[in-house]
This record gives sequence, structure tokens and C-alpha cells, in this order.
Amino acid sequence: MKTLLGPFAQMLPMTGLSLKGTLQDEQLAVIEKGGVVLEDGEIIAVADYKSLLKKYPDSEIAFIDTPMVLLPGFIDCHTHICYDGTRNRDYAMRIAGKSYLEIARAGGGIWDSVTKTRIADIVTLTENTVARANRHLKEGVTTIEVKSGYGLNLEGELKMLRAIQQAGLHTKATLISTCLAAHMKPRDYTGSETEYLQWVSDELLPLLQQEQLTNRVDIFIEETAFSVDAATVFLKQAMQQGFAATVHADQFSAGGAAVAVNTGALSADHLEASNEKEIALLANSNTVAVVLPGASLGLGMQYAPARKLLNAGASVAIASDWNPGSAPMGDLLIQAAVMSAAEKLSTAEVLAALTVRAAPALQLKDAGMMLAGYAADLQAYPTSDYRDILYYQGKMKPAMVWKKGELVS
Repeated sequence: MKTLLGPFAQMLPMTGLSLKGTLQDEQLAVIEKGGVVLEDGEIIAVADYKSLLKKYPDSEIAFIDTPMVLLPGFIDCHTHICYDGTRNRDYAMRIAGKSYLEIARAGGGIWDSVTKTRIADIVTLTENTVARANRHLKEGVTTIEVKSGYGLNLEGELKMLRAIQQAGLHTKATLISTCLAAHMKPRDYTGSETEYLQWVSDELLPLLQQEQLTNRVDIFIEETAFSVDAATVFLKQAMQQGFAATVHADQFSAGGAAVAVNTGALSADHLEASNEKEIALLANSNTVAVVLPGASLGLGMQYAPARKLLNAGASVAIASDWNPGSAPMGDLLIQAAVMSAAEKLSTAEVLAALTVRAAPALQLKDAGMMLAGYAADLQAYPTSDYRDILYYQGKMKPAMVWKKGELVS
């Protein structure tokens, strides 16, 4: 049975936009008094409401009786929402002036989350992930990437990825898992970084394929994590095994973005420390530049150079980096809105970064746009002017959210 949603004061299908470079608001397609026809979780047609009434007279009508702006569901292509515990002590120390190393020496940092997540059972991790995914869904985020990386041993990584898989069965949001066993060399591993990464490649990744837990890997390239050379070898080995790759790149020092580009990774994420060389490399590649304003807000550091990346011709997506340490807020729209003011990003650039430009980072072929054949992942905001969404800096939340055509919020 077909269902006609509408009429909407405005609809932004996010179609016809370049996937790279700058965007002006005038380039946004805006359908006034529009409607969407849905069937079996897919979009059948997008047009003005009156024409759809005539073309699909037998459709069930889902009448929208207040002014609403309709958008595709947001895609958060970088999160760490599978974890247990908090790092509120880290945050208190950070805003009191302690450095990253001082916090780590005091027992904080990533290893703190590893310790707490290793202790947690799979039921707890599943429930935590579902709760965070459902909050995201209520706020219009219909597709969510979720990383492991707080296990850092065979049992811990498998437990996390199994929990993410189980969580996907208990939330309407789409969860896409990524193995981040290469988050850091675990403190209880006695070998070198090269030996640890070889263990991940030889022992862990084949098990992930056997259990079909994920087809994606990530690695943190940084002075406190893994070197450029070791990461390059690891990524090439993972890709030879059939894994798609993404990279934690240039968060505190440059070097990771070049590895991402040179290995053909889908995305390079963070980029706060990227300079002109890295910007040019990303602009001249198909690697998506994923900027993470939540980490900048949480750490009190500069934003990734989103404006320079766009001006150079890169594809820029915005993700939340929701994690217990550096980005605990997890509110994608607030983060994007605040960053847009600081970096002078147009409304078109921000909305594209949350939808159509985020989709390639996850190899999604049916999300990020309102188009016939695409999944009916939609969100409607209580306004008649789409510019209000960023104007209120993320405080305006969607009044209605649909996932595969089902009203879920």
C-alpha cells in the first residue's frame, strides 16, 4: 500500500548537488508545498503535493496539518557509542587545565574506557548502544556508524562488535559497525606496535569475516597511537582481505590524511591538524574529509579547517565522534550548527555534510537524499523555513522522524 506524506511547507531532497567543493544555498532544491509517496520502506515519488494526489489517488494519506520542513535523515559516519562508563573525571581535569598526558598518567584517557568496557558484559554494551542510537534517531539521525576500539584484545573486540550487531536488532536506526582494534596499542600487550597490528590482521580480522561482524576497519594514526608506516602496512593488509578502511587522521599532528589518501581509504576523520599539504591531497582524492566538531568542543581545541577544505574542492562530511572521552555530548546538529558559525559554512554545505556527502563515507547507495528508490529515512522540523534549523543552533529538533517509511518519533 502506498502512503502519501504531506503537504510540507518545504522539502529539501538534497538532490543535484556536487559531492565536492563549495555549495551556495541557492543550489539547494526547495520544493514548496511538497509531498512524498512511500511504499515498502522506500520512496516512490517526490513532487508537489497536489500533483501527487492526482497521480496516486488510491494512496493512504498521512496528512501533515502544521508547517513542516522535510529533510532526509542525517547520517552520522563516525561514532564510538558502544562503551561503558564515563570519563567525567577526565573532563573535569581537562577544563581545570590538565594536559592529555597528565590525564593519561592519572589513569584517564582511552585506556580508562578500555578498562570499563572490558569489564562490562555484552548485555550492558548492547543496551548502552541501543539507548544512544535511539536518542540519535529521535534527533533525526537515521544511520549511525559505530566503532569498536575499547576492547583491544580478542575477547573485548569480539564482544563489542557482537554487541553492536545485537543492538542493530533492537533499534530502528541503521547501525554500521567498524573494527577499531587499532585504536592504540594496549598497555597489556608486550610486543611492538607492528606486532600488535599484525596480530589484528592475522587473528582478529579473519574471525570478524567468519562471524560477519563487520567489513570495515579504522586506525588511529598519531604520536600516541600508531605510526604512519605501521598504519600503511596494516591498511593495505586489511584491504587485501576485503575490508573497507577509514582513518583517524591529523587530530593532533599531520600525517594520517596522507595515509588515508594514499591507501584509498573511504574517509579521513578529524583533520584538526591538517595543513595546506593535507588539504590539497584530500581535495584531489575521493577520500571524504570527515570533520568532528564534537571533539573540538570537548577538547577545547581548534576545529578542522572545513572552510579551507571546501574551498580547495574536498568532499566534507560532519560527524559527531560521540564517545565517552573527547566528544561526550553526541548531539550532531548542535555540533554542526556551532561549527558552521565558526567556519562560515553555508546552510547547503552543512546539510549536505550531514546527508548526501556523508553517505559515501559509509558506501551507502540509498541514503542521504529524497529520491525514488532510496530508503524512506526522513525527518520533519516544525518550521516553514529550512534556515531556522541552523539559526536555532541545533535546539530545534525534528518533530517527526521516519525510518524506512515507519514513523518512529
